[in-house]
Formats: sequence, C-alpha cells, structure tokens
Amino acid sequence: MESNSTPKKRVVISYKNLSPELQEEVKKKYPYGYTENMIRIDKSPTDFFYAIMLETEDTSYLIKVDVKVDTGEEEDEKDFFEEDISGAEEIADTSDDSDEE
Repeated sequence: MESNSTPKKRVVISYKNLSPELQEEVKKKYPYGYTENMIRIDKSPTDFFYAIMLETEDTSYLIKVDVKVDTGEEEDEKDFFEEDISGAEEIADTSDDSDEE
C-alpha cells in the first residue's frame, strides 16, 4: 500500500516567535497550561531547553518555552529574609494583648 502524503515539515521555534494563530492553537491544545507536557531537549551536556509539541496538518512544531530553572543558589531567599517587615512588632504584640482581656 503506497502513501501519497508528503512527510510533515519539522520546525523548532520559540513561543514568542509563533504567529498569533499558532499561539491560539497552543492555547487550545493546552487549555490548563503545558507544564506537565514539557520535554527537556539537551543540545550539549551543559546546554538545554524546554519545549512542547504542536502538530498541524502539514507541520510538526517543537516550541521552545521559557522556564525559570532553580539554580540552588540562596540569593533570592537571602534578599527576602534580610528585609525588615514593617509592623511585625505590632502584630506580635496584639496576640499578647488579647490574652490580657
């Protein structure tokens, strides 16, 4: 049995470079988000990206998506905990006041 169909074109593209029509197709395919459908593509032992797949009638897309990767550094936490929280003393004191009443 012979197949007269031509093979699908394969394209790797960034999500931000997709046409508005293809962005709508992504939203239809992944209405609740695509976090669970991302795949990691290793370009080299130290370089990689995350992507999702989208199939159209004539093209198979591998769409690069931006992902914030936790590097394990504690910089963000350090900045968060070093800041003073205004009013923290008043909040702590109000629990003591309620015991006296």
